[in-house]
Amino acid sequence: MSRLPSSLPRPPGELEQLERVWRTPAGWRHFSTVNNTNIGRLYLATALLFFLLAGVLGLLMRLQLAVPDNTLLDAATYNQVFTMHGTVMMFLFAIPVVEAFAVYLLPAMQGARDLPFPRLSAYAYWAYAIGGLAFFCTLFAGLAPDGGWFMYPPLTGKAWSPSLGADFWLLGIGFIEISAIAGAIELVIGILFTRAPGMTLARMPVFAWAMLIVGLMIVFAFPAVIAGTALLELERAWDWPFFIPERGGDPALWQHLFWFFGHPEVYIIFLPAAGLVSTMLPAIAGTPLVGRRAVIWSMAATGIVSFALWAHHMFTGGLTLLSASLVSAASMVVAIPASVQVFAWIATMWRGSVRRGAGMNGPALFMLGFLFIFALGGLTGVMVAVLPFDWQAHDSYFIVAHLHYVLVGGMLFPVFAGICYWLPLLNGHTMSERWTRWSFWLMFGGFNLGFFTMHITGLQGMPRRVYTYPADLGWNGLNMVSTIGSFVFAAGVLLFTVDVVRTLCRPKKDKGNPWGAPTMEWLPEKEYGPRSIPLVASTEPLWEQEGLAEQVEQGAHFLPGTATGRRETMFTSWKDASPRYLLVLAGDSWWPLAAAAGTAGYFLLLTVKWTATAWLCGLLALGAVMAWLWQTDRIPPMASARVADNLLLPVGERGGRGHAWWACVIMLVVDGCIFASFAFAHIHLAMRLEVCPPPGASLAGAPWAWLSSALWLASAGLIALACRPARMQEGVSQRGLRLLVMAALACTLAAMGCDIGSQMEAGLSPRRDGWSASVAVLTSYQGLHVVLLALAGPYLCARSWRRHLTAASRATLNNVALIWYCTAAQGVLAAWLPRMMAD
Repeated sequence: MSRLPSSLPRPPGELEQLERVWRTPAGWRHFSTVNNTNIGRLYLATALLFFLLAGVLGLLMRLQLAVPDNTLLDAATYNQVFTMHGTVMMFLFAIPVVEAFAVYLLPAMQGARDLPFPRLSAYAYWAYAIGGLAFFCTLFAGLAPDGGWFMYPPLTGKAWSPSLGADFWLLGIGFIEISAIAGAIELVIGILFTRAPGMTLARMPVFAWAMLIVGLMIVFAFPAVIAGTALLELERAWDWPFFIPERGGDPALWQHLFWFFGHPEVYIIFLPAAGLVSTMLPAIAGTPLVGRRAVIWSMAATGIVSFALWAHHMFTGGLTLLSASLVSAASMVVAIPASVQVFAWIATMWRGSVRRGAGMNGPALFMLGFLFIFALGGLTGVMVAVLPFDWQAHDSYFIVAHLHYVLVGGMLFPVFAGICYWLPLLNGHTMSERWTRWSFWLMFGGFNLGFFTMHITGLQGMPRRVYTYPADLGWNGLNMVSTIGSFVFAAGVLLFTVDVVRTLCRPKKDKGNPWGAPTMEWLPEKEYGPRSIPLVASTEPLWEQEGLAEQVEQGAHFLPGTATGRRETMFTSWKDASPRYLLVLAGDSWWPLAAAAGTAGYFLLLTVKWTATAWLCGLLALGAVMAWLWQTDRIPPMASARVADNLLLPVGERGGRGHAWWACVIMLVVDGCIFASFAFAHIHLAMRLEVCPPPGASLAGAPWAWLSSALWLASAGLIALACRPARMQEGVSQRGLRLLVMAALACTLAAMGCDIGSQMEAGLSPRRDGWSASVAVLTSYQGLHVVLLALAGPYLCARSWRRHLTAASRATLNNVALIWYCTAAQGVLAAWLPRMMAD
């Protein structure tokens, strides 16, 4: 461009209108906020609260193990404490805290006003907070799970764990993972499609790249654990024997599903932390990141290779030598891209001011601690990738030490560096350098004292998950040292927490740019974000675009006000970030909070058998989601709007390929992965049989499958006819559309009836054996989709009847059509897969 996008004088009252539209509600109405900065702060505070709570549980464990034959905790209590410690750290802190950073920072880093689905962010947060706090409180009611954070059956089956603790874990954690997936969908769409104009993929901040890769990893990894928890809960609640060997099940099936999620999760935790380091380090060192492109490619390689490592945790579980050897090789290969990042960070520090000591401040110390600890964790990771060594060290305290070196070094130290670095965004003040140094050295020294010793304890034979030990095994002194180190580490965390609170209590002032950072979250901003959305021309805009901060604050770039009188941001193309349309954002609302509370209530109350109340909560959640969706898919207030003096954009998506469509695509990928996990369970159990179907079980004749498939395909065809663009033209009656939708729904119900009827005719009993249960779960999952379509069809017709479906407002139609097509495809697969596996 020859001049700035909005170089003309700004009209009077423009800034006041922008502030009014984006103003955060005060008082108790603050809980209806959906602004990413408010939700991000709540997210971060809640995640850190769970970290402190889990830390207290960890200290209780260390007190119990400090001396032999200790009676501080009995065996049952200790099992609950160590299960809750691992569960809270992994599920309620490690993943949510990186999503919290992303929700808070990414819109500002990318020059956007907000994420594209603000209410989805709010729902994800409230579901996590309400469900997580309720789950943690089970510890005080004696209902906490006690089977370990990995919940291996048969130990967690009904026979060995008859209490409700395992059910709380299965339903609660499965529900919390849904919250994490919702956040991942929001972040992926926001990163790809709401960047500032000119911010091509090559110019995107490294943290944005890290969260994009992680968001996609969550989409493919988390469905496996959702499917696994569903199968184990079905076994516990309805006696469907997926994991009972005597009845055709297999406990190893749980390990496959859990670790397909569990090992990528290690890198889901590490990669955002690596992205934080790659973003902070250039500012601290005063020089661009060395090997920036190589760092990004190495992150992508790490994400891909991590999916080949799930059996890394199953070397002693009966794998064939070939399978174990392949996974062992992949476990070593994954160290290569991680090493690329480490060398890039060291080179950046060496080239910049950190080498000379000029940049040796709080964030730099925590990043150096991260490099040291994570490198040691990586070395021990290579050790346990070697089969003979893993066979000796497996289930010993060596693994506990390795896990903590990878997770604490790979995630916690970068998170604390990030808090030091970005805290001025909250009230303009940096933390005390003196207090930060003391905090770091206490944490660094205490951690290494406490956890390095565990390597030796493990090599001397101490097994993990034991609540006490005899005095004559030679572990007494080592365990005491580990306990002392843990308390020194806790003292550093406490000092850091006090300093954070002390800093936040200081009077608010202008944040400035205390680190001289090159990224755009340090632009002047208020509740609406930057005054105008900047035109980006480099990877370090605040370093390379002179006067950018002043231009943005003067409204000299894109969208300096509110073009429609509502909250807005710009939808840009995924590759080169060229403007496509003006995205009108949803405003503050109580519906996300109500939906989250209802969803949490449904899952948690169903666990304690308060069935009627649980279903009332479920209806509340359903009604809140319907009301939320009805409000957000509206006809645009105007056809087009001027977002700069030289740029006019359409308002809202055109042609059905906008933000909502892409979000639906990702949601359906998640759905397909859950279905694939159930299909894997069926294939796994079928391949273990000598005869398939097993004796006493059978399938109905093939005509049932042909009829069901024909009905599924007919329903998809009818929906395709309903979506023809001619039906959306102005003045055209949509009565035909509504008739086609209802006809498609009738075909869907008939297809589902065929599937159920065929299984009834065959006398299929899910309680008889694991194979029959796996067939029933495929049908049941398809039944959930039919229930969804039974709601979506009338909802779509209601929108058509109220004239909310037009050529300019057809997101609901396009998304429902996508769901319908995928449901039909899954219906055909579910009908034929058991027949393909039969002998």
